[in-house]
Amino acid sequence: MTLASLLAACGSGGDDDGGTDGGTVAENTARADDGAGGRRGGVLRVVTEEDLAAPLDSGATYSSAAFNVLGGTVRPLYRYEPSDPTRAVPDLADGPPQVSADGRTVTVRIRRGVRYSPPVNREVTSRDVKYAIERGFNPSVANGYAGVYYGDVIGADRAEGGPIAGITTPDDQTVVFRLTRPTGTVLAAATVLPLSAPVPPEVARRYDERPSGGVSEYSAHQVATGPYMFDAKPDGTVQGVGIVPGRRYVLKRNPNWDPATDDRPAYLDGIEWSVGNDPNVAGRQVLEGDGMTLGDTPTAAIVKRAVQQSPEQIYFSPGAGNRYTALNTAIPPFDDPDLRKAVAAQLDREQMRLVRGGEVLGDVATHFLYPGVPGFEQAGGLRGTGVDFLADPAGDPDVAKRYMAAAGYPDGRYTGEETISVVGDSGDPSDKNAELVDEALRSLGFKTRLQLVDAGTMMGRYCASPRARVNVCPNLGWIRDFADAQTVLDAAFNGAAISMEEGSNPNWPQLNDPSINAAMARAELIVDEQERAEAWANIDRMITETGAAIPWLWDKQPVVSSEDVRCANQLWNQGHCDLAFSSLR
Repeated sequence: MTLASLLAACGSGGDDDGGTDGGTVAENTARADDGAGGRRGGVLRVVTEEDLAAPLDSGATYSSAAFNVLGGTVRPLYRYEPSDPTRAVPDLADGPPQVSADGRTVTVRIRRGVRYSPPVNREVTSRDVKYAIERGFNPSVANGYAGVYYGDVIGADRAEGGPIAGITTPDDQTVVFRLTRPTGTVLAAATVLPLSAPVPPEVARRYDERPSGGVSEYSAHQVATGPYMFDAKPDGTVQGVGIVPGRRYVLKRNPNWDPATDDRPAYLDGIEWSVGNDPNVAGRQVLEGDGMTLGDTPTAAIVKRAVQQSPEQIYFSPGAGNRYTALNTAIPPFDDPDLRKAVAAQLDREQMRLVRGGEVLGDVATHFLYPGVPGFEQAGGLRGTGVDFLADPAGDPDVAKRYMAAAGYPDGRYTGEETISVVGDSGDPSDKNAELVDEALRSLGFKTRLQLVDAGTMMGRYCASPRARVNVCPNLGWIRDFADAQTVLDAAFNGAAISMEEGSNPNWPQLNDPSINAAMARAELIVDEQERAEAWANIDRMITETGAAIPWLWDKQPVVSSEDVRCANQLWNQGHCDLAFSSLR
């Protein structure tokens, strides 16, 4: 997979292109450490500018950085090895999932001997997995992908957090999913996502049963099953101790973790995650110091310095997702596809890449499936799908003017009275990307109001909240949830995925095109890999044609660490250091 998530905000500034030679970049893209043979002990310090853009609740989060943290504390049914983003291996599960011949039943056996951290302490059972998935449908948890991958489970269409008839537990080690459609292969693949990690009902239920419109507070009292747990008070409360939003996150060893049930080495004694650091200062500290790694994107200046002076301390993770700008198709003026296409044609996507560090960070995107995802080549590969409004990566004002004329503005300038709300990420260089989008809008005559806020606020209050009625969100992106094209396109562009719950809508442009929705419904049922790739490639072309979002980068995410850090790069998750495999030298 690659855990679908919001791409971490971050990065850097200036007009420096981070110049480097192709050989070094190729070497640092090719290598990836699986963490074998690391040294035991020590504390890894992760430093970031941005806070985590989602709650640290395995049932709620849909964010890359949060997935990275939770990867050390919770155990979903399956997971990916750090250096192989295509091979799922059992985690809590005791073997591969069993999918029935008709694709309508999935059976998973779980391991014995996996215990919760204090103060729960008891052994995990299949009922905990059942509850974990059911709570994903609770409005107070508002999981962003439960309906996409578990929506065909019998009874899920009516679920609001209570029991789902199609999820049964015939014994303490077995969970069975019965489906209304033959989509068992997709559901089985989705169990690598943290929603399948067990949650103890006796702790979580009291926080999940919130008043209408409330948000579950389980993340402040969460219980671990992985090798690490958040530092906590004796009663298990982690809020204010192991979790201090906007400041720090502190993980320590889980005393109830048994390595006999887990093949991850868990070398580190602990992890300290620090938030609010100046990105250039933090980058220099990591390159010059000990025991540190950057948890979000390094600035262009830091990328250049690392490549030129310490190439062994930077890794460019291939296939790290796409970046795009969403235009709200649900409200004027961008309910008009010609206006959307005009903005896409006007935007200088080369400059969008340049302010992040230049070519070294990836190719300018022309559609949404990205290199390494099945269907990428069939959708057009690097050359694109053929739409004229994305033909020139530097922008084409003449094409933009033609689409403005088609929308009823023959002089190429918008004359409407409304002010366009643009909400972007204040982190460097994402702020510069937002400013470039705002500049493109204003050059077409739109009156704009640009707000730059932290990544969590951008998503929770604005871009993932339809009621906020934001017109343009420049700083968005997606990574595949697992090794399948559906995971890049379905939640992000399917009208059925639109959620009105605050902060929980994954379809940021609110695209609700009946022909695309129907094509997705058909493609979801295809089992043959080649046919499936072709079907989703066609959907990618259809989405691109709508202009609902403007793709501008296929990421090669740079990861910078101190010289003494042996980073096991999570190739399924932007190359972050896997906390359960990385070590200090």
